[in-house]
Amino acid sequence: MRPAEIPARQLVKNDGKLPRRPSASTPGEKNLARRRYQTGQIIYNERRKVWLGRYREDVIQADGSILRTRPQIILGTKKELPTERLAIRKLDEILDRINDTTYRPTRVATVSEFSARWRREVLVHRKPSTIRSANSHLDSKLLPLLGNLRLDQIGPENQQGFVNRLSGSSRKSILNILSTFSSMMKKAKEWGYAYREIEIRKLVLPDRGEHVVAPHFTQRQIENIFALAEEPWRTLFITLGLTGLRAGEVLGLKWQDVDFGHHCIQIRRSAWYGKTHSTKTKTSAKPVTLPAPLAAVLQNYRQIWKPNPEGFLFATRNNRPPSSNKVVEYRLWPLLDALHIPRCGLHAFRHTVASLIADAGYAPEVAQRQLRHSNKQTTLGYIHPRDVTVQAMEDVAKSLKLDAVGRETGVGSQYTQ
Repeated sequence: MRPAEIPARQLVKNDGKLPRRPSASTPGEKNLARRRYQTGQIIYNERRKVWLGRYREDVIQADGSILRTRPQIILGTKKELPTERLAIRKLDEILDRINDTTYRPTRVATVSEFSARWRREVLVHRKPSTIRSANSHLDSKLLPLLGNLRLDQIGPENQQGFVNRLSGSSRKSILNILSTFSSMMKKAKEWGYAYREIEIRKLVLPDRGEHVVAPHFTQRQIENIFALAEEPWRTLFITLGLTGLRAGEVLGLKWQDVDFGHHCIQIRRSAWYGKTHSTKTKTSAKPVTLPAPLAAVLQNYRQIWKPNPEGFLFATRNNRPPSSNKVVEYRLWPLLDALHIPRCGLHAFRHTVASLIADAGYAPEVAQRQLRHSNKQTTLGYIHPRDVTVQAMEDVAKSLKLDAVGRETGVGSQYTQ
């Protein structure tokens, strides 16, 4: 129950259109939260069959001045909010922030308005792969479904509704989209916009579905790939298979990164679609071990290597690193088809290295260090110790007597009759 002195919220029926901009009331008034508690106004638009909400809010303008506004927003359709009480609850989510005693004037923007600024001032400085995926998330999902809503309107209910409307997308895809949205909302918070936090842990997401084992090669398969490949792809595949580097890291290697004297490879950059950029994380920039057999392969390769201005180990005729998708499609897949191995990407070599380290009897921490994962759980997802478990279960099977003990002497026969 609300205090008696608070006026009841009034239901108004409206057949008109929403104003394009919120109307401003008398400027210079005191802080809204200190002036009085707001209940807002619920409006039902008969023609559009939607619930509208009106309230007052102080908004910081571009020039720093404060303007008292009276926004009118869409709370939901009659189908989404069948009763006035549900519409009131939706408006209360917005008013909670304004009625809080700590309320201060804020900046407001719709998802569409803020995303334009975020792309222009933040996203443009990210890696090309991040830019491409974030733009895809915004253009195909976030803006069509949430673009007209204000940042502070997207509370838990709207967040769950958004997830529900992504039906058909995998759990991983939904998490990636939410990650982009969360990153944008965090920047809105830093810049002083009214916003709602994206709480992924509280959302009901699709089931993980059937567990899929990531592509990787057995020892025999990877040996056959090395034997069948021609240069320079043979050296590229061997480098992947003996280091566990990411595809972009190998494609971005220069001769100055290979330290034969200290038996290591420095990871200074990554290549993506022919262009170089920084490594995936700071941890990724750590050097990796250069085993003696790989050092010998690289020294022999250097004798037939075709020089390019930047000194890339692997380069196209345009003196740029090859695109990983082209290497997969035109160099790796033909080998896999010839060897009757299911098609996969270059990342399978990274999983294979982790598995071979485990097969050799080393702890997961060793694979974690080689792959430069910051989290051990991530490394465990890369280990597929099939060869070890096969041998282990062979030993277990041989240690057990498969014939029932005492079958011929009658011992325990009372339990088998």
